[in-house]
Amino acid sequence: MTSAPLLEHNVSLRTYNTFGIDVKARLFARFASTDELRALLALPEVQQAAKLVLGGGSNLLFTKDFDGVVLRNEIRGLETLSSDEASDTALVRAGAGESWHALVQYALDQNLSGIENLSLIPGTVGAAPLQNIGAYGAELKDTFESLEALETSTGHLRTFTRAECGFGYRESVFKGPLKDQYIVTSVLLRLHRKHRVNISYGAIGTTLADMGIEGEPTPQHVSEAVIQIRRSKLPDPAEIGNAGSFFKNPEISQHKYDELKAQYADLPGYPVPGGVKVPAAWLIEQCGWKGQRRGPHGVHDKQALVLVNHGGAQGADIQSLAQEIITSVREKFGIELHPEVNIM
Repeated sequence: MTSAPLLEHNVSLRTYNTFGIDVKARLFARFASTDELRALLALPEVQQAAKLVLGGGSNLLFTKDFDGVVLRNEIRGLETLSSDEASDTALVRAGAGESWHALVQYALDQNLSGIENLSLIPGTVGAAPLQNIGAYGAELKDTFESLEALETSTGHLRTFTRAECGFGYRESVFKGPLKDQYIVTSVLLRLHRKHRVNISYGAIGTTLADMGIEGEPTPQHVSEAVIQIRRSKLPDPAEIGNAGSFFKNPEISQHKYDELKAQYADLPGYPVPGGVKVPAAWLIEQCGWKGQRRGPHGVHDKQALVLVNHGGAQGADIQSLAQEIITSVREKFGIELHPEVNIM
């Protein structure tokens, strides 16, 4: 029988969240396998406590100490399981504790395409399906095959297909009906052996041109362009505490968009089923928030969608700032913003 990993008490989480908020977990443990996870979940202290599974901590805002157990997912492993000659695809499995960007780099090293537009997204593989990560015209669900997750109440391992995950815009069944009931242990992606690059979104095309890439770009080229764009817009959490995009891009009706477009001629919008997606960054910037600073926290000066901790900020202060931004956008445009970041 596998012995449970060490259970620590009153552990600072400052280095385990990209905002760098200094709060404590009453209990803390790491696990590197499903057996270790089962052994942890069997402990009476863990069974009775509220549980938070932590990967890279890149999508969290802590506003207070966590009065429960933080379980740090460190299940590793990257492997290509099979190649399908007929469909020109390959199945790649990744441990949930792997860095997401490490998976992207692995795929590129294997000459596989499909997730290069998701380069440099912070966090771990296990967190990716929870909110169906996406960027630059791609989403996880586009290449997702299945995942394995352990049910916390029984210790049983279950496979979830794409349909069973209920993916939506930054949503999945694990943020809804099955919230806190399962812990992802591995993810299986179906990637392309024949390259199918997507350069239609945002500044990818112009960035490739600036890089001197002519003709058909490779997945590696697209990855390099996305990395360049992200680094030009988004602060490095190692230098300035942040969780990337703090808000989701709102979706509004075509009628609502047409009304606003008549009033704000330069309002951008992207057609989606049932309406139009409007960039939250544009709305926030129009309300004058870009670059505003409130002592140790504020809004990033290059990307209004990013709230930052310059050092020593409290999570509650950043939450309060986010609420002020939501209120101002609602009052000016009649649009409700919703946080993409999980507020604890």
